[in-house]
Amino acid sequence: MERPAWAPRSIDISVPSVSRMYDYYLGGSHNFEVDREAARRAMEFMPGLPKIMQANRAFMRRAVRYAASQGVTQFLDIGSGIPTFGNVHEVAQAARPGARVVYVDHDPVAVAHSQAVLEANDDAGVVAADLRKPQEILRSPEVERLIDLNQPVALLLVAILHFVEDEDDPYGAVAELREALAPGSLLVLTHASYEGIPLPPERAGGAVDVYEGIRNPLIMRSREEIARFFEGYDMVEPGLVAMPRWRPDTATEDEDPYAFSGFAGVGRTA
Repeated sequence: MERPAWAPRSIDISVPSVSRMYDYYLGGSHNFEVDREAARRAMEFMPGLPKIMQANRAFMRRAVRYAASQGVTQFLDIGSGIPTFGNVHEVAQAARPGARVVYVDHDPVAVAHSQAVLEANDDAGVVAADLRKPQEILRSPEVERLIDLNQPVALLLVAILHFVEDEDDPYGAVAELREALAPGSLLVLTHASYEGIPLPPERAGGAVDVYEGIRNPLIMRSREEIARFFEGYDMVEPGLVAMPRWRPDTATEDEDPYAFSGFAGVGRTA
């Protein structure tokens, strides 16, 4: 397999990547055949995966616009993935010129492509780090350059926590990040769940098994388990809901049934 110019030499292009599979679901071009093959296997069990990813991105954009409308001008996007149309910095800076954005990811392709996209943007940066190590993120040069932790921050954990196993203490990581944020900060979160998927759990479980097989387990948590991530936050209306139901721009009855898979919410620190 020929290595494209955008693929860092350090990555093994024979192993599927969650970030590149996500890019494929969204119609992006920064993925390899190994990623497409794994994504297609998952879609054999859950054909609506691209619709779920589109609903996820649409929620993210609405939540960023909401944060900007509340006066938030700083955005920390952990698990940001490979940039595609309608990125956080594009939405935030359109709503609030001068808004500052830091992307965080541990996938080398996501980091390299983000750096290329942001090369001429002084108000945005990228950090190679892992959600499971919050202090590495908070003490990184880019966060220290762009984010004033004494002022409100919108913390985005969009489609990332379901890739953190309980043994890695995702609740502790989210709490540690919350403790670093100023009052008035927002948590923007989406999470996969069997609840809402228009399929029997055993069939949806086939897609989960594909992620298990590529050593990136997909943890399907219940609504109650997902709500625990918002401890210490006051929920913004309408609370923790299916992605299309969070402050929709259009009638939700027009949405694909798969878009209602999983949950989304925004919380505010007191």
